[in-house]
Amino acid sequence: MLSPILNVLKSYRADWLRFDIAAGLSVAAVSLPSAIAYPSIAGLPVEVGLFAAIFSSIGYALVGPSAKLMVGPDTGTCIMLAGILGTLGAAEIADRESLTIVITLVVGIFCLLGRFLRLGFLANFLSRPMLAGFLAGISVSLMIGQVKRFTGITISTEGLFRPLFDLAQHASETHIPTLAFGVSLLVILRLIRRFLPMVPGPLVGVVLAIAVSAAFDLQSYGVAVLGNLPSISFKPSLPQLDMLDSPRSVLNLLGGAIAVMLVGFGSGIITARSFAVKGGKDIDADDELLGFGVANLCSGFFGGFPVTASDSRTAVNYAIGGKTQLVGLISAGTLAISVLFIAQVLAYLPSAALGAVLVSAAIDLFDVGELRTLYKLRRSEFVFAMITILGVVIAGPMQGVFIAIAATLGDLLWSTSHPRLAFLGRIPGTTGLLKLHRFPEARPIPGLTIVVLQSPLVFFNADFVKMRLIKLSDASRSPQRWFVLDAAAVNVLDSTGLRKLEEFREYLATQGITFGIADLNSKARTIVDRSGLTEKIGNHMLFPSAEAAAAAFDALYKASTLDMQRPRAEITEA
Repeated sequence: MLSPILNVLKSYRADWLRFDIAAGLSVAAVSLPSAIAYPSIAGLPVEVGLFAAIFSSIGYALVGPSAKLMVGPDTGTCIMLAGILGTLGAAEIADRESLTIVITLVVGIFCLLGRFLRLGFLANFLSRPMLAGFLAGISVSLMIGQVKRFTGITISTEGLFRPLFDLAQHASETHIPTLAFGVSLLVILRLIRRFLPMVPGPLVGVVLAIAVSAAFDLQSYGVAVLGNLPSISFKPSLPQLDMLDSPRSVLNLLGGAIAVMLVGFGSGIITARSFAVKGGKDIDADDELLGFGVANLCSGFFGGFPVTASDSRTAVNYAIGGKTQLVGLISAGTLAISVLFIAQVLAYLPSAALGAVLVSAAIDLFDVGELRTLYKLRRSEFVFAMITILGVVIAGPMQGVFIAIAATLGDLLWSTSHPRLAFLGRIPGTTGLLKLHRFPEARPIPGLTIVVLQSPLVFFNADFVKMRLIKLSDASRSPQRWFVLDAAAVNVLDSTGLRKLEEFREYLATQGITFGIADLNSKARTIVDRSGLTEKIGNHMLFPSAEAAAAAFDALYKASTLDMQRPRAEITEA
């Protein structure tokens, strides 16, 4: 089986080349500012970001399945990387670079392992509110982290409130020329974003900042600049592992790499799916794991940091009309040539300009509209988003991710352990069954109580279900002859759930009520048969559907002679 790029070259059309070249050049133009700015988030030198942007693009272009998707440095993964490096106690630049290479390579290996084990479905566990909250939390952390670049004030504390308190205490030390320059450039970037969305604002901002800095010698006014870059050469980088001298440090590194992989893959898949929908195509999450894995391995092998899909670069490729994965190779080649020829020019770039580029990116990450939508749709999901934001800002990005996952799983367990139950009945003169709480005109079948359970029946909700069924049975005002559980939604039944069904059947028997079950799936029916519960209930009380149960009851009893009476409103739904 040929790799995607070989398949592309095998059937490449000449008329595609002009689109791929135009898209590749445009993607490179958008990539350069972030490649320069993002390394500073993790306290890494500029060249680390350039290596990541160049070699990850090559890696994904070679094996990545999507012709439109572009990979590269990402705000979220960079902030997570910064948190991991801090946890590992990396203070020296050399140590941070070495650990970054190791983390990036491990992320790549985890992605490839995930592809081999077909773990692409794990992206589904990164819920919409969690990702929205994570990106918003990253946004807040990133903006707080730019205080020094905008003001010249060093903030040593972390979190949300302490840095702001420190800033207020040292506000008089603000370097006014630096602040004025940074704010002015930020305003320009936001205006470009608002009124000229197709123009690469970060690139325009960087070029403008370098021009102004060189023309007016901003460094002489005390404005900090990037300074001369070291000589850049493209060669493999082997990390030093001196800092990984204990099992704890290794576990911290592996845990951090897993967090980076999960968040990078989750946000990358969202980007991939979003643009695939625009093109009317589907994506395979497992194939994307392969693409992300090789991209990270290439980045780490040549001294870069972790990468994922980039929405801005992908948007540019999509808008220009790139046709194939060749766009990534052209973009990487353009960046490499640019780095070799403009390294000295970048020395004039003010640090405040990098801060402005990062704050502008952070503003775009904070999606107020998405949070507003979550608030309208489901308040609990909005709460999870807010928990994630606070977790990321206060505890750190890696801890914030795990807090968010724990909160999401906690909500899932709570809702599954307290499932909904509902009465079924009929509209007089019809035979179909309807939920009474949804159709006020429907009435229960006199003498027959049918309750639908809308969840699996397993060990952590079986007691709750049994007690609710007893309560619903006791609350019925009409004399009961049959009580039928509609199990159409019970896709899982374990031994604990089975035992609670038996206990409920015994309870009904003491009340002179016959218990039946409708619409058991094949696996659940096998468990019921093997347990002996089928003999106790009787085959005649196991029905293919709730409608069949109602028909059997009608045939046995003359329902019309019984008292037609609706259960109390408060028990029509549990």
